Amino acid sequence: MKVSEARVVVTGAARGLGRGFALALAREGARVLAGDVNAAGLRSLRQEAAGLPGPLAVAQLDVADERSVTEFTAAAVRELGEPNVLINNAGILRDGVLVLPESGMVRKLPLAQWEKVLAVNLTGPYLMARELAARMIEAGTRPAVIVNISSLARGGNIGQSGYAASKAGLDACTRTWALELAPYGIRVGSVAPGVIDTPILEGISDEAMAALRAAIPLGRIGTLEEVWLAVRFVIECEFFTGRTLEVDGGAVMGTGG
Repeated sequence: MKVSEARVVVTGAARGLGRGFALALAREGARVLAGDVNAAGLRSLRQEAAGLPGPLAVAQLDVADERSVTEFTAAAVRELGEPNVLINNAGILRDGVLVLPESGMVRKLPLAQWEKVLAVNLTGPYLMARELAARMIEAGTRPAVIVNISSLARGGNIGQSGYAASKAGLDACTRTWALELAPYGIRVGSVAPGVIDTPILEGISDEAMAALRAAIPLGRIGTLEEVWLAVRFVIECEFFTGRTLEVDGGAVMGTGG
């Protein structure tokens, strides 16, 4: 599938990687519907995309809410025709260690914090994939592809129990859905970025940034454009499914992955 022929749903598109994906797609002529809970971010995205070759529409979306997902899927059909690409990008960080001895007591990671991360990062992609795959099958949309945005952290990372579990679970879903959906002409692949220059790094100290770079064999932070190249590959390579592309400057080699 050529990117210029894609009709794409992008979740978590108001900022960061998702915003970059949406704009890159529109620049290449794809039809895009961008979803997010951040209404102001969506408005500025629509303004930034004005005049690009591909039309970019926006709609409110809470991926962790089943009703919101079904309503957004209906909006996608209205805006795009029949979607043939889903980029499951929406995700959140709520870092914290499992337990932390502090002032003579042990502070525990709150259950609500764990559940919120899994709701957005794992249940959200499940709901989106379920609804879009069902629509693709009903409409006979072929070829079609689902791209899940995973993370280097899926192998485990201090302070990220929920995030690591959600991204590891998303990788398992990628393989499972690839097997289940292949008979219907739907491919499923993942892209696992490492440390990428996005707003999530804002506020990190120079010392912390130096430590991050030191852990990357290529010696630098990745760019949004480099992650987009991997996403584009998954969209366009018709013989790729069920696997994860790591875009991390070689960092996974230092984790035993």
